[in-house]
Amino acid sequence: MARSMFRFLSRPPETVTIADADHLLRLPVQGDFRAWTRLRAESRAFLEPWEPVWRAEDLTESAFRDRVARSEQEFSAGQAVPLLLFSRHDNALLGGITIGHIRRGAALSCMIGYWMGERYAGKGHMSAAVGLVVPYIFSVLQLHRIEAACIPENERSVRLLEKAGFEQEGYLRKYLKINGQWRDHILFSRIAPPDGPTEV
Repeated sequence: MARSMFRFLSRPPETVTIADADHLLRLPVQGDFRAWTRLRAESRAFLEPWEPVWRAEDLTESAFRDRVARSEQEFSAGQAVPLLLFSRHDNALLGGITIGHIRRGAALSCMIGYWMGERYAGKGHMSAAVGLVVPYIFSVLQLHRIEAACIPENERSVRLLEKAGFEQEGYLRKYLKINGQWRDHILFSRIAPPDGPTEV
């Protein structure tokens, strides 16, 4: 009885909403398909150099339905918090940021990854999004360490992480297969403040 009650109490909430005056982050829903596929399609050439190879069916409604279902499963299992980023001024979809690879126990860590629609890039939106998720990770998720990795040539991402208080830790050789090739990545991390969560 105690164990089942613990599982119930430790389940994540049904949804997540993180916002400030200009931006809103929330879990994806099926109704986001049109905005998502339009933004991804028009930004394809901009995004492909930094992402895994796009499959032929990636922008279809059925693929998006599977993506949302997978996001719900990972969130419910406490493995990830996949978020879409919207403007609060016109409700436009701007991009996305995922809190993934959540590890509990002694690690208390996660990794973040993000993407931005080309027309919205370079305007501070993702910097604001990272600024919103970092406190959420440390206070709500009660994690101790956030990791992020990017290709060395992705100077925009390097600047974003440095501005957000992440420190470069090292070099990951052939870390991820990006656009069809195994690519080296720079590893960044940010640690919770001293009065943050402790090991459980």
